[in-house]
Amino acid sequence: MKSRREFLCSLGGACVAAVAGPGFAQDVAPRGTMVPVEEGGLAPRPAGWYKKLPEEWVQCGLCPRGCRISDAERGTCGVRENRKGNLYTLVHSRPCTVALDPIEKKPFFHVLPGSPVLSLATAGCNFDCKGCQNWEIAQARPEQVRSFTLTPEDAIGVARERGAPLVACTYTEPTVFSEYVLDIARAGRGKGIRTVVVSNGSIQQQPLADLCAELAAYKVDLKGFNETFYRQHTGGELKPVLETLRRLMKLGTWTEIVVLVIPTLNDSMEEIKSLARFVVNDLGPEVPVHFTRFHPAYRLMNLPSTPVSTLERARQTAMEQGLRFVYLGNVPGHPGENTFCPGCGRTLIKRRGMALLENNLKGGSCPDCRRKIPGVWV
Repeated sequence: MKSRREFLCSLGGACVAAVAGPGFAQDVAPRGTMVPVEEGGLAPRPAGWYKKLPEEWVQCGLCPRGCRISDAERGTCGVRENRKGNLYTLVHSRPCTVALDPIEKKPFFHVLPGSPVLSLATAGCNFDCKGCQNWEIAQARPEQVRSFTLTPEDAIGVARERGAPLVACTYTEPTVFSEYVLDIARAGRGKGIRTVVVSNGSIQQQPLADLCAELAAYKVDLKGFNETFYRQHTGGELKPVLETLRRLMKLGTWTEIVVLVIPTLNDSMEEIKSLARFVVNDLGPEVPVHFTRFHPAYRLMNLPSTPVSTLERARQTAMEQGLRFVYLGNVPGHPGENTFCPGCGRTLIKRRGMALLENNLKGGSCPDCRRKIPGVWV
C-alpha cells in the first residue's frame, strides 16, 4: 500500500479540483480532477497572535475584530477556539478545497504570468460579504464541510509534482488560517515554491508583518471605498483594509488590488475616483488595480451582473487619476485584460480570461522602450 506522500506524488492528470462534500459548490475550482487527500484528523494546533486574559478568557490578535473569547467558545471566524485559556486553530493542515489554477485566476497579473498555482482554502472567514461567491465554505465552520489532511510539507510536495512554482491561499480568507499559511511559506523556502495570499486585507499589523516576511505577493479585495458599504455588506470596516495596503507598501510586498464592482452598491464613478486617488497618493501609481464584473451570488441574487460599460468607465476614471495598470475582470477577450507599456503603449502581456496568450516582456521590461514593468517576473 502506498503511503499518503507516495499517493499524492503519483496523482495523474493535469489539474486538481475542489475537494467537496455533499452540498458543496463544485464550481469553486472547476475543470479539474479530484485530489484524494488523506482523510482523518490532526489535533488542533496552538494559535498564534493572541493574549491571555483573566478567568481563562483570551483575546485574539489576528484580525481587527480582536475577539474576546471565553472558554469553550470561538471567535467570529468560527475556526479559533479557546480551550481552558489557550487559543487553538482548528484548521491548520485541514483544507476543504485544493485545486490547480492559472495564476491569472487569482487574479495576479504581475506575478509569473501563465504559471500554474496550487490553490487551497480552509473553512472560515472574518467577513460576511453579501455577495460572497464561496459562501458554502467561507461562511461554514470546520465541522460543516468535508476537510482533509494536507500538511504544509505535503502541499509543497504536490505543488512541485504538478510543476506549480506557487501555492495560493485563497477562496475563503487566509487571515483566519494564518498559521497554516506561514508554515506553507516556510516549507517552500529553498524548494523553489513561493506562497501568495488572496485576502480581504482585514488583518492586524504583527501577523501581517510575520506573513509578509515569507510571502511572494499579497492580493487585497478592496470591497469598495465607503465605510457604510463595508459595514452593511461585508460586516467589516474599510479603515483597517486601507491600513493593510499602506503597510504592504512599507513592507515591500508585491501587492495587487481587486474591486468587485456591484451595481447600485459601489459603482459610482465618484467612489471609483476616490479609490483611485487613494491608490495613487498612498500606494503608488503602478499598483495594479482590477475592476471585476459582479454576477449574482449568495444574498445578492436580486442584482444584475455589472454592465461591461460600467467597468469600462471605472477603468477610464482610474487611469485619468494616474493609475498605470488598470484591468477588467470576468470579461474574457476584453482589451482591459491586457498589460500595456505605460511608456510606449506596446501590448506586453495578452490574455483571454484565465489564459495567457502572449508574454512579450524581456527581463521584466518592455522590449521596445526598455521601460521597467513592476512585478514578480522570475
